[in-house]
Amino acid sequence: MQYLTDSAADLDTAAQLLAAGLQVAIPTETVYGLAAVADQPDAVRGIFSAKGRPADHPLIVHLPQLDHLTRWASDIPPLAYTLAERFWPGPLTLVLKAAPGVSPLVNGGQSTVAVRWSSHPALQGILSRLGRAIVAPSANPFGQISPTCAAHVQQHMQGRIAAVVDGGPCTLGIESTILDLSGAQPTILRPGSISAEQLAPLLQVARRPAPNAPRVPGALASHYAPRTPCFSVSASALAGLAAALPQSAVIHHGAPLTSAGWQRCLPADADGYASQLYDALHEADRSGCARILVLQPPADSAWDAVRDRLQRASQPWADREDQAQA
Repeated sequence: MQYLTDSAADLDTAAQLLAAGLQVAIPTETVYGLAAVADQPDAVRGIFSAKGRPADHPLIVHLPQLDHLTRWASDIPPLAYTLAERFWPGPLTLVLKAAPGVSPLVNGGQSTVAVRWSSHPALQGILSRLGRAIVAPSANPFGQISPTCAAHVQQHMQGRIAAVVDGGPCTLGIESTILDLSGAQPTILRPGSISAEQLAPLLQVARRPAPNAPRVPGALASHYAPRTPCFSVSASALAGLAAALPQSAVIHHGAPLTSAGWQRCLPADADGYASQLYDALHEADRSGCARILVLQPPADSAWDAVRDRLQRASQPWADREDQAQA
């Protein structure tokens, strides 16, 4: 795997590799993505091969500019442009009706397509050189922890892809909000940094997808998961478990614990916590501990995205106890 920086010369190289049909890991403001040119089928297939990704799992199209939207989506509602004016470039993905000719490799064979315009300067530099849209799921083996720095990509994707562009740590650290505009009711299909409260001045949004909602990335019951068994633990149980199970890696957002095999204390606010969550999970996974214990986040809506990721990356410790007693 070739290591590239965000210098002008290296961004030129990244664009050239992509144009040649290769896969390149790129930084975004959310997580590192594994990019291929969206209208090159063989290049897109290479993403599925490198990640071990199921063929029916749709991809997000990253646009170079807003005027590329009509190349990928059709019957675009005025609300999409209102949202784009407010939140693009940024961590909002819109699900729209697909334009004719969008490959089933991109949208998982659905009649919709997911599109985003990222704000990361290195990615914008690559796309401006390339002049074409890319698809870019997270640059990690399918279902595992998303990468938020180039080192995470190198650790897990070495030998699978052509290059990684090091654009520094991702500022947000958690995947984009996915908003479905293809049906009668705008619906959040995946919570992210842009919350329902931020969207509320522009639209009434449903927070729970209908059974027939489009499939989107990151919606499987198990996702974002470390290889080490990972459990979510209540505040009342955490200190006792850490003391009783000293070979545990503990991730929390409170006072340091007196007993833990490894621990990391994350910021107590939702945005700060989200920006460091995946990095903490990567560290915990490398700690050599027998299990990872993660303090359950608060129940209020500001933590929706964090709660969603942890629900998919872990199982409640109480479930483990129930299984042991069965």
